[in-house]
Amino acid sequence: MKTLKINLLLAVILGLFQNTLWAADGAGLFKSRCNTCHMIDKNSTGPKLQGVKQKWTAAGEGENLYKWVQNSTELIGSGKSALAKEISTFSATAMPAQALSTEEIDAVFSYIDSYVPPTENTTAVADTNSVVNPIKVTDYHSNITIFNWLLVLTVILIIAIIVMAGTLMTLMKSDYFKNKLKAIGNKTNSLILIITTGALLMSNNALALNYMRPGEGHKDGPWLLVETTDLLAIIVIDVILLVVVLYLRHLFNQMLGMVRPQTIKEEVPIINSFKKVNQVLTAAVPLEEEHKILMEHEYDGIQELDNNLPPWWVWGFYATIVFAFIYLINYHLLGVSDLQIKAYDKEMKVAEKEVQAYLNKMAMNVDENSATLLTDPSDLSAGAGIFAANCVACHKSKGEGEIGPNLTDNTWIYGYDIKDVFKTVKNGTANGMPEHSSKFNPVQIQQVASYVLSLPAAKGLAPQGSIIEK
Repeated sequence: MKTLKINLLLAVILGLFQNTLWAADGAGLFKSRCNTCHMIDKNSTGPKLQGVKQKWTAAGEGENLYKWVQNSTELIGSGKSALAKEISTFSATAMPAQALSTEEIDAVFSYIDSYVPPTENTTAVADTNSVVNPIKVTDYHSNITIFNWLLVLTVILIIAIIVMAGTLMTLMKSDYFKNKLKAIGNKTNSLILIITTGALLMSNNALALNYMRPGEGHKDGPWLLVETTDLLAIIVIDVILLVVVLYLRHLFNQMLGMVRPQTIKEEVPIINSFKKVNQVLTAAVPLEEEHKILMEHEYDGIQELDNNLPPWWVWGFYATIVFAFIYLINYHLLGVSDLQIKAYDKEMKVAEKEVQAYLNKMAMNVDENSATLLTDPSDLSAGAGIFAANCVACHKSKGEGEIGPNLTDNTWIYGYDIKDVFKTVKNGTANGMPEHSSKFNPVQIQQVASYVLSLPAAKGLAPQGSIIEK
């Protein structure tokens, strides 16, 4: 009865704090789900997110905001939201559906509303060697595979617990074992607590998983979004179940030992196998035979034994010689395997293909050969935001130039075509213009380049360059 009360109390406590234990991390969700296309305080591929929740609430569409995040395409198609229709014109790329609960969406917007931008020294020249670390996106395909194997292991452990528990219950029905169980009652109670806690944690973990509802899934995507925290949780559960299985096995062996008849074992001389192994590995001469390998010379009463080299050392030496020949033939003569530089080059080519595939998937496969002049007000607005935050230190707010040249007159140093301006912003120049490919994605570079070409003429630095706009 006491154990039952403890279990009920534990269940109530875990139930009350379930949302706290598995609360969404707003910052982590933003970085893994939103940061690719959105910036908090600036327009990017998507519009800035700061103040978005207040805007939707003020327009009387607070509930539609959740539907927008979960499936924007469906909300636009329904025609029930004026804001959704307005935002859909910001970019040609549709926002993908997000498998997030309302609590997780609230956590994301709480992080956005409390975001404080870092202080930047706009007068400093950017470091051309700095590289922005890429955002690590959760690999849901790998996670779902690991999750399936862990789930199979969980089922196997549960079946093992049920079978062993049933066997133990059969043995416990006798009066003999009832008396024995009183001595291990405390351990049994602890076992029940472990099973109850594991079951509660398992239920909470199941609620934390993100199932894909109709219209939310991507092509070739997994049916269930398993986060890394979900994998850690189910691993913990499997460890708990394994401990329970081992404990039940221990109890079973104890009970089996009680009913087995005690047999008297005859003492058998034990052969010291360790000495045999030691003899094979070291080829040491027994102490009583050391006179056979005693060398003739003597130093201050000290004599030397002519021991052989340890066989394990000799075998290892021969193995290194064989390995050296195999290595030489494999890498230098036949060239079957690649040396480090060649292997590195191959890996870089594979990585470049993966990067290009990612850019194609995210509709960011824009470069200096395919860039086009953007005229949409939303794109120019995004470019203006990027220019104001990163370019005014050298080119002034109107583009009239200070450290850098005037961007509003009809003379150009590196070319006036959108492709030329894109290339200049992306790669930088030898005259002090830093590269921005490590700071902005291709779409953002195209936006700021288009904004530069849209600047009206402003009085500033004298014309520079020899390329004149026709």
